[in-house]
Amino acid sequence: MGLVPWYDGRDGMYGWIWRHLPGNTWAKAVTSLVLVVAVVYVLFQYVFPWAEPLLPFNDVTVDNQ
Repeated sequence: MGLVPWYDGRDGMYGWIWRHLPGNTWAKAVTSLVLVVAVVYVLFQYVFPWAEPLLPFNDVTVDNQ
């Protein structure tokens, strides 16, 4: 058993990504920052505009009283 009782040797998806990025710690940090910015850019430029007409934000059920 390790020092942390809830840690069972698995570090999940982010640990897997961190281990597979090339370079030292600084290079991994910069690469992960670039990846996060790229994902946010793709979401805001392509995914959200595509999904916006499919979402019911304009179907309001509140009456004007």
